[in-house]
Amino acid sequence: MTEPKTPASSEAPAPSAKSASPATVKAEEGKTAKKKTAAEKKGRRAVPEANIFITASYNNTIMSVAEPNGNVLAWASAGGCGFKGTRKSTPYAATITAEKLMEKASPFGIERVKIFVKGVGTGREQAIRGLQAAGLELKAIFDTTPVPHNGCRKKKARRN
Repeated sequence: MTEPKTPASSEAPAPSAKSASPATVKAEEGKTAKKKTAAEKKGRRAVPEANIFITASYNNTIMSVAEPNGNVLAWASAGGCGFKGTRKSTPYAATITAEKLMEKASPFGIERVKIFVKGVGTGREQAIRGLQAAGLELKAIFDTTPVPHNGCRKKKARRN
């Protein structure tokens, strides 16, 4: 009724390197072909209008360029530009950060920007001036710094 399985018939033969099928060879060749990185793919499309987000804290200035739908194209920070310690929060560091950001974003062909500034750091104004110096047309500047309204909930009164 049921035939007993022999060890030779139950195991599939192991493939040897010498007897590779043409399909296997093509699959291996496809793996060695160089794939394009995300940056190379992104560099091809033109984004004439973008949003720039500036976060100016007491310790650092961080800037990013995003498409209108929110996809980040490039970013830069004062720490990434080589500044350390208290020098990261200076206006000069913010200007250098803006220049480096526009170097990274130059393949996208950005012409017009909306700027969203957040934070109370000293690099706020200089970061915007650095973007203007890069030749961008500023459509609008928004201040999105969080403002406390009525503060935290008060502690419960102590019982006697």
